[in-house]
Amino acid sequence: MVPMSRRDLLASLLLLPAALRGESEWIPLFNGRSLDGWKPSESRHSIRVEEGKILAEGPRAHLFYTGRVWNASFKNFELKAEVLTRPGACSGIYFHTRFQPHGWPERGFKIQINSTYAGQGDYRERCRTGSLYGFRNIYKALVKDDEWFQLHVLVRAKQVEVRLNDTFIVDYVEPNPPVRSDASPAGVLDRGTFALECHDPHSKVYFRNLLVRPLPDDLAMAPEKRPVVDDVYRDLLRMNQENFPMVDYHVHLKGGLTLEEALAESRRLGIMYGIAVNCGLGFPITNDAGVEEFLASMKGQPAFAAMQGEGREWVKLFSRETIAKFDYAFTDAMTFTDDHGKRMRLWIPEEVGEIPDSEQFMEMYVSRMLSVLDHEPIDICVNPTFLPDLIARDYDRLWTAERMQKVIDAAKANDVAIEINNRYRLPSAAFIKRAKNAGVKFSFGTNNADRNLGRMEYAVAMVKECGLTWQDIFVPKPDGDKAAQRRRAA
Repeated sequence: MVPMSRRDLLASLLLLPAALRGESEWIPLFNGRSLDGWKPSESRHSIRVEEGKILAEGPRAHLFYTGRVWNASFKNFELKAEVLTRPGACSGIYFHTRFQPHGWPERGFKIQINSTYAGQGDYRERCRTGSLYGFRNIYKALVKDDEWFQLHVLVRAKQVEVRLNDTFIVDYVEPNPPVRSDASPAGVLDRGTFALECHDPHSKVYFRNLLVRPLPDDLAMAPEKRPVVDDVYRDLLRMNQENFPMVDYHVHLKGGLTLEEALAESRRLGIMYGIAVNCGLGFPITNDAGVEEFLASMKGQPAFAAMQGEGREWVKLFSRETIAKFDYAFTDAMTFTDDHGKRMRLWIPEEVGEIPDSEQFMEMYVSRMLSVLDHEPIDICVNPTFLPDLIARDYDRLWTAERMQKVIDAAKANDVAIEINNRYRLPSAAFIKRAKNAGVKFSFGTNNADRNLGRMEYAVAMVKECGLTWQDIFVPKPDGDKAAQRRRAA
């Protein structure tokens, strides 16, 4: 008998079932020297080996794993890959896919790779690195260009988990039956191979240390872990797939809700959160030092960090440079001093007192709202058109077309988004339609008073009723273009 070479022995071991081989073994998919075991589609030279790394650069192409490990057919597995992007790069790692010579892979799922790519033409790319593209999207860049990071993907039965540099960011459980936006085979957990994407000639992405750990095929999903599929579930998934930034920008850690619990709920629902801290007199944070402490606690977390300015005094308590360190800042006009010098908070009936003339009250209220929009360094106006309990029943009468238009014009002039608020179900559809026609952007927000965050039901309903598109929805401005910086420059 001719003895086996070391290379042939290793190759034969890789073909053994995991139970015989030991499931703890990580198997390299790339040898660091060549693309042996990989097959390119479309442009054959767009994905190549350079200095021990796989480089994706050039006309659109995909590189499919077709090697001997597990016969290139993986159902349950762990995959690790180290990735480095150059500025403006876009790419992805596909799984449960199969080779096709042309076009985007029609089967499987894609893990997005994109920290700064903005899209082409009229399209604006919102999904950032680590997204389970179209199913669980991440809208905040959690890693930087020109720095190596690790993607870790775990697929077990009908569950997909994604970790980015060991931070848990995606937890998707496929419903039974699967919910898809069309009849294509994409978006159904099955089995298949991996593929690396070269997005376009202006994109440059490196891959190294591609490792897989196959898991047994017979892993089962506990029935109670499957999500309940209703109309809201379908709408949220559809909006994810249609490029709506599914972000609740107005979440508070109240009622004992911890950051860890909020992040778990975010992963479960597929709604990213903006964690907002109250800043102002009598609130948790009253100065720049308190801001720095909060921002340090949010560093690296898969959530936006937001500032809620409280009262009209908040603008004097914090420097514009500190405000601009948040991903965005917001406030409302629910706290103000009336024409007689009385300070009130509109959600507290005892502070509001009697309203003998609702028309006069509205004129004063709208003037205070315009002052907020014109002079305070905010990106979003939240709790819009809120009315005290005493006159809330007359909302449609008191919020006249003229009053609505004044607020809308001020929001547009100052590039301030209007929140569609889930807790108060505000503003009205009439306001939203008028604001959309004026070109105002909208954000989705809850403003929870307790642990209940909901599922953005009112926002979903307003998107459909008012014909909103992804272009109508707010996304945080980049550094250098936030409200605090724009207002300072002005």
